[in-house]
Amino acid sequence: MNNQTNQGMSQQLGTAPVGKLLLKLAAPTVVAQLVNLLYNIVDRIYIGHMPQVGALALTGVGLCFPVVYLISAFTMLVAQGGAPRAAIAMGEGDNGRAEQIMGGCFTCLVAIAVALTGLFWLFGEQLLWIFGCSEETIVYALPYMRIYSSGSLFVMMALGMNMFVTTQGFATVSMRTVLIGAVCNIVLDPIFIYGLDMGVEGAALATVISQAVSGIWVVRFLTGKKTTLRLRKNTLRPSWRLMAPVLALGVSPFVMQSTEALLNVSFNASLQRYGGDVAVGAMTIASTVMQMVWIPAQGLGQGAQPIISYNYGARNAKRVKEAFFALLKVSCAFLVSFWLLVQLFPRFFISIFNSDPQLVETAVWTLRVYTAVLGMFGVQMSVQQTFTAIGKAKASLFIACLRKVILLIPLIFLLPLFFENKVLAVFLAEPVSDFISVTASAITFYFVFRPAMAELEKGKE
Repeated sequence: MNNQTNQGMSQQLGTAPVGKLLLKLAAPTVVAQLVNLLYNIVDRIYIGHMPQVGALALTGVGLCFPVVYLISAFTMLVAQGGAPRAAIAMGEGDNGRAEQIMGGCFTCLVAIAVALTGLFWLFGEQLLWIFGCSEETIVYALPYMRIYSSGSLFVMMALGMNMFVTTQGFATVSMRTVLIGAVCNIVLDPIFIYGLDMGVEGAALATVISQAVSGIWVVRFLTGKKTTLRLRKNTLRPSWRLMAPVLALGVSPFVMQSTEALLNVSFNASLQRYGGDVAVGAMTIASTVMQMVWIPAQGLGQGAQPIISYNYGARNAKRVKEAFFALLKVSCAFLVSFWLLVQLFPRFFISIFNSDPQLVETAVWTLRVYTAVLGMFGVQMSVQQTFTAIGKAKASLFIACLRKVILLIPLIFLLPLFFENKVLAVFLAEPVSDFISVTASAITFYFVFRPAMAELEKGKE
C-alpha cells in the first residue's frame, strides 16, 4: 500500500499539471507556517497593548530577538542536519542507523540547551546592553530573556525533534505539534500578562510552558508505537561517525539563522544610538510585519521544492522550468499584494502591535521605507528555493550571505554617515541591500540555471 502511494505521488510529481500540483503541495506547508507565525507574534501583540508601558515593553522584547534567533540557529544545526540524514538512512532500509542519528541529535540538543541556558543567565545582561538596551528597556528585556532562555530545552525539543516527525511523513502530527503550542500560547498570554499582572515575565512564561507542552507531545510520539523511528535508551549516546555528517549538513541553516541574530543586533544598536527606544520599537514592528509575509512565502517555496527536485533528478528540464516559473509567479503575486497593503495601510499593521501615538507616527514612515522593495523579493525567494532544490546549496547560501552579511550589515553603519536623518538612513539599508541582492540573484540564476538545464537536456538526447 505504501509503495503504491509513493508511486502515485512520484507519478504526480512527474506528470500532474505543475500549477495545480504546486498549490496542492504548498497548501499544508503554508498553513503550518501561518500557525507558526501566530505562535511567534501573539505575545508581541499582547505586550504591545499593555497599558502605559506597552511601547517600552515591546521594544524590550524586541531586543531579545537575537537570543531567540541563536537558540533557533543551534536547533537548526542539529535537527536540520539530522532529519535529512535519518531520512536517507530510512530510504536505504537502515532504520537502525536512522534511530542512532535521531537519538544522537536528541542528546546533542539537550546538551546545547543546557549550555545556552547557562550562558544567557551568566552573560545575559551584558549581551542586552550590546544589543541596544537602554535604562528604560532593560527592565523588560532582562526578565523576558532569562525566563525564555530557561526554557531553551523545551524550545529545542519542540522545534528540533518535530523535524524528525516530519521527515518520517507524519505531516499531520507535525502540524499538531505547532498548533498545540500556538493554542496554549494564545490562551496563556492574556492570563499571565493581564490576569496575573505578570507583564513581560508572563509572556515569556506562557511561551516556555507552550513550548514545553509541544516538546512533551513530540517526545511522547517519538517514544510511542505509532512512529517508524523510535527514541530508545540505547540510541541516545552520540556517535561522532554519525554526527559529523549531521553537523556538516546543518552548518548552512545554522549560518543563515545565526546571521539573523547579528543583523538584529546591528539594527538595534544603530537605531538606539540615533533614535532611541522609539526607533528600536519601530524596528521591532517592522521586522515582525516582515515575518508576517516572509514565513507564508517560505511555505510556497517548500511546496515547489519536491516538484523541482524530482524532475531535476528525472532529467526533465521542461518541468523544472515550469515549476520554477510557477513558483516565481505565485511568489511575486503574493509579495506584491502584501507590499501594496503595507504601503497603503501601514497604520493597520502597526495597530496590531501598539497604539502609542509617538511610536505609531515613527513606525508609519519607517515601515514604508523598510518594505519599499518587498514586492521584488519574490524573485530572490524563488531563486534561492530553486538552487536548493537542484542541489546548488552553495549558490543559495551565497545569495543569502550577500544580502545580509556583505550588504545589509555594513550599510546599517555606513549609510548614516551620508544622511542628515540618521534613523532614515538605518532603515534605508534594508531596501538598498534588497534591491542589489535581488538583482544579483537574477544574474546569478541566469548563469547557473541555464547551464544546469542545458546539461539535463543534453543528457536526454
